Amino acid sequence: MQMKIIVLSIVFIFINGCAPTSSNVYESPKSVGHPKKPLNNPLIVRFNAHNDFSSLQAEHVKSATDYALEYGDYMINRVITVPNNERTFENTLKIQDDSWAVMDRIINPIYLMGEVHTDPNIREACDSAIIKYSRWANDASLNEDLYNSVKSYSLSENAKELKGINKKYLYDTMRGYKRLGFDLKKERRDELKNIKNRLTKIGLEFNKNITDYTDTLVVDEEAMDGTPEWYKKSMYDSKSGKYKIDISRPSRTPFMRYSTSEEARKDLSRKYLNRGNKNLEVIPKMVLEHMNMAKILGYRSYAEYLLEDRMPKNPQTVWKFEEDLRNNLKSKAESEHNELLTLKKRIWGIDDNQINYWNMFFLENILTNEKYELNDEEIKQYFELNNVRDGMFKITQTMLGLRFNQIDDPSVWHPDVTMYEVYDTETDKKLGDFYLDLYPRENKYSHAAHFGISKGWQTEEGYQYPIAALVCNFPKPTIDRPSLLQHGPNGEVETFFHEFGHLLHGMVTDVPLYGYSGTSVDRDFVEAPSQIFENWIWEKESLKLFAKHYQTGSMIPDELLDRMLAAKNRSTGNDFSFQVFLGSLDLTLYDKWDPEEGESVLEISERLHKDILTWNETPNTTRIANFGHLNGYAASYYGYAWSRAMAQDMYSSFKKEGILNPKVGLRFRRQVLAPGGSKEPMDLVKDFLGRDPNSKALVESLGL
Repeated sequence: MQMKIIVLSIVFIFINGCAPTSSNVYESPKSVGHPKKPLNNPLIVRFNAHNDFSSLQAEHVKSATDYALEYGDYMINRVITVPNNERTFENTLKIQDDSWAVMDRIINPIYLMGEVHTDPNIREACDSAIIKYSRWANDASLNEDLYNSVKSYSLSENAKELKGINKKYLYDTMRGYKRLGFDLKKERRDELKNIKNRLTKIGLEFNKNITDYTDTLVVDEEAMDGTPEWYKKSMYDSKSGKYKIDISRPSRTPFMRYSTSEEARKDLSRKYLNRGNKNLEVIPKMVLEHMNMAKILGYRSYAEYLLEDRMPKNPQTVWKFEEDLRNNLKSKAESEHNELLTLKKRIWGIDDNQINYWNMFFLENILTNEKYELNDEEIKQYFELNNVRDGMFKITQTMLGLRFNQIDDPSVWHPDVTMYEVYDTETDKKLGDFYLDLYPRENKYSHAAHFGISKGWQTEEGYQYPIAALVCNFPKPTIDRPSLLQHGPNGEVETFFHEFGHLLHGMVTDVPLYGYSGTSVDRDFVEAPSQIFENWIWEKESLKLFAKHYQTGSMIPDELLDRMLAAKNRSTGNDFSFQVFLGSLDLTLYDKWDPEEGESVLEISERLHKDILTWNETPNTTRIANFGHLNGYAASYYGYAWSRAMAQDMYSSFKKEGILNPKVGLRFRRQVLAPGGSKEPMDLVKDFLGRDPNSKALVESLGL
């Protein structure tokens, strides 16, 4: 998942944030002179320097945030005081782009620390900081003097002579102003500002309800029957003599896959699916605010407003896309369902045409063992985390011309975190740095995501290289067992490659403007560079580079690989139908639902589940309440399937020319990854393919 704060010129779009703990409002200082930079603050660093995360204290967060906002006021004042007849791209637009880059270099680490730091005081300070910054950003995006400055420049002769990326930047900025409501009267714009401020708080509350939710299943020895010995050891609590399974993926998944206790599996699924259940009250407020914003701007729904500026252009196109996918998947999903029903009848003697969620993983594991002679525990032994990481490095070194060096003794927020630098192998030029935070811990972000710390951009001192963090939750090594990853589909190896694809997108950027750098692309394309990278875990040629037994060092046998590849699409009907369900759920809420009348969010979720999916949900659960994308990906979840179609189409070029072919790899790097948002996504794909994209490769990849 791509997690970041996008700032394009003065159009501020907040995707996710830290959880709110206060409603502090930042007030602009009376003076707009250059603010005094706080000394010895690890959040404020010089050009191409690293944050001293190990020294971070809660008070640093507040002083750094205040400095960032004062700096923003100072730079806005510089823009609006330029005489209109002296305006240039540099003193009207580039200066703003530079300013947002400087501010983001302070705010983005704060955002990250709010999700991963172990100190609750620091996380609380981050919550307050993000609220203050978002309020400032909303005010800045609706600053009439700033708008008039840019509008005045847009009418100048200098602006008419702009070309290339600068011309696009001006066009996108003016289009952004229009979409912010600058054609409306000030009173209506003030309403929009208030809505955005409320949405910030609502969104942070929504995230907090999910992130802060914890629960544990406590069971005895009998409920652990069927689970591996290593798992029993890691879950055993010597004080109580019981086994404690929490709802994190490394803890939850093996139990759902192996435990022979149906009742215990049902209990654990209920605990997992009830995460964030307070959001049943938050979601209607969130959707209503989005709906009201869209109506003020003259649109029927928020989806109509949002999609006008995306690749589909309207909700009707997305509805057709989801319906076509659903129809293509229906036959395979039903076939998979019938296989599970047959297995269920054979092993349990039950013939009721029902597959319950808490039994799915258990039954699928048995079916995989029987049909393909595959055992996840056997496969995991060839995917030790460090080997997988090194394999990713080898693949990208060969294919994209990159080299990775580990940084010794970095200043990090937790001892588990490691740090690397990236170089171009041909020029030996440094491209960027990144952190890996890979193991679960209490109060840490509970999924897997790429967090930007700094994007690449051209400064007066040179090119600021990108800095990022990959935050995952893979099994932590123990004395007896290293971190062994589930391969796939939807396994931890696939997740690692996916998130690393996001990171590569940011690392190889060469765009001079911050607003277009790296992953700053349309939401319905941003997943394509990460999804395409998943393909390399399903190719013998690339797997032979790193899939080796963690004890013997022997490479994964060909006959095992053959069985794994044969089983790749064993559940794509159900798995991708679930993506259609989530996309349809998201679009229903933001295109067709009025929160003040009709069905409840839970009723909508249950209705769509019955219409689209073959299996039964766990009763008395609230899956929709922990559907985190309803906040950050409002009316945009379709983008996962949409971008996968493009990813698979682009991957067809690798299949044709060689999956490790540096010629096609460097072309992909330079034509698709490096330009970031400086070109329209469709143009990037067309440039790479030499033709219009289509969904043929996606359909084939799903085994349809």
